[in-house]
Amino acid sequence: MKIAFITYEGSVKYTAANGFDEIQDLLPFLQSKGIDIQYEIWDNPEVDWTVYDVALLRMPWDYHQKFDEFKSWLDRIESLGIKLLNNYQIVRWNIDKHYLQQIADAGYSVIPSVFLEKDWNGEVSSLFDMLNSGQIIVKPCVSGGSRNTIKLQKESAQEDATTIRELLANGAYLAQPFMKEINEGEWSFTFFNGSYSHTILKKPKAGDFRVQQFFGGTIERIDPEQAYIDKAASYLSAFAPKTLYARVDGLMVDGKFMLMELELVEPFLYLAYHPNAPENFYQALKTQIDELQKEQR
Repeated sequence: MKIAFITYEGSVKYTAANGFDEIQDLLPFLQSKGIDIQYEIWDNPEVDWTVYDVALLRMPWDYHQKFDEFKSWLDRIESLGIKLLNNYQIVRWNIDKHYLQQIADAGYSVIPSVFLEKDWNGEVSSLFDMLNSGQIIVKPCVSGGSRNTIKLQKESAQEDATTIRELLANGAYLAQPFMKEINEGEWSFTFFNGSYSHTILKKPKAGDFRVQQFFGGTIERIDPEQAYIDKAASYLSAFAPKTLYARVDGLMVDGKFMLMELELVEPFLYLAYHPNAPENFYQALKTQIDELQKEQR
């Protein structure tokens, strides 16, 4: 099967680690294993998508800035009969953070969230009471890399109201309490085909709340207790079974895992942080390809 390794036309802000650069090395690694795969920029109008059997979403990292165009692209390649990894249903569900409400409604532990729909005109000060917090985080429902994510203080809510209104003119947002546990680190559990691969802990730099490397955050590999792995896996079995790749991000609050996000569209997989991770990814991809080939027979 011929596979398009989906990326974007833009700069990459993650650094290589432990001798493996996920941005530069993953595609050659898969090719060395005999996978028929090559880079394609998702919104390049010159791509002939009809030559591909599968589109593997890896780095379409500007999709949230071209959201309508991205949705149209999904519709187009689906209409061509191209398989998508992860699949279309999962991707469409996961690109909008309203999915967190469905998970919470099902009784799973999720960071409390209040959804602010486009052009919301409520009192910003009321959000602090609703979330029982003196500090809140407000972020877009469709976003990536902490873009347009801001931290608000209750005492300055009135001054921040104009900023919030301006943001909400462009789309829906959600508000969450600022969780002090972020300073202890955000846990990211990575799974391939539902099987556990590895976990990393991301910490923000002093005085910040954003854990991404390009904001000065740090990354370390950790080996969590099996109970925590099982807890992370429970979200996938309930909401995202049979996904080629999945990252379950959250915090430990009073010794219990609390979900921040399920990353099922185009997450960085931190393959450099475990010696078996690239092979784990390859084996999962090979299994999915074999299953797709059986379906075609």
